[in-house]
Amino acid sequence: METETVTFSAGGREMAACLAKPDGPGPFPGVLVIHEILGLNENIQDITRRFAGEGYAALAVDLFSGRNRVVCMFSLFLGMQANSLGHAGIRDLRAALDYLGQLPAVDPARLGAVGYCLGGSLAIGLACADQRVKAIAPYYGMNPRPLDAVSRMCPVVGSYPQQDFTAKAGQDLANRLERYQIPHDIQIYPGARHSFFNDTGPSYNPEAAADSWERVKAFFKEYV
Repeated sequence: METETVTFSAGGREMAACLAKPDGPGPFPGVLVIHEILGLNENIQDITRRFAGEGYAALAVDLFSGRNRVVCMFSLFLGMQANSLGHAGIRDLRAALDYLGQLPAVDPARLGAVGYCLGGSLAIGLACADQRVKAIAPYYGMNPRPLDAVSRMCPVVGSYPQQDFTAKAGQDLANRLERYQIPHDIQIYPGARHSFFNDTGPSYNPEAAADSWERVKAFFKEYV
């Protein structure tokens, strides 16, 4: 496995990212890893390496690159409320897809995305806005406005904790995807809390995390 820190341009702004690739020339399917509000920390980098270990070229972008994290978080959340599919965060992620898809080791026809909390919401918005994304795996994310935007989504494997405000968002997403006949696997985990996949945090739930990881791997193997 090869891991490195890379930079790319997004609308004239330099974005930093962690790139992890399997050994060999590829081409490999690509996965965009979208962090939660804690940013591109060691937990997100570890997830990126885990995807590389499964045969994906994984890119985790630091959405706070060169900016104050609190101000950037506020801007992202405001953007998701006011312009779910066209705000700066979505534009940055589309630039990240450009970068990932142009790498010689990546098959640009096989791109997916996974996101956590803030990143889960962004993954859903990105999938509505960019048809290059073949499957997404949102964890405890919120839905775009209007929710009918998901009519143009790719297949979704979503994981939500029952003891969290996002559980209703997960159920609403599942219902809407069913209406539009979009392949999906939405699971709400009893007893799990927000950020249950983060094995460095107090809400880590080993059983829910392990099960969701196996579901994501199987789903991406089929659709990405």
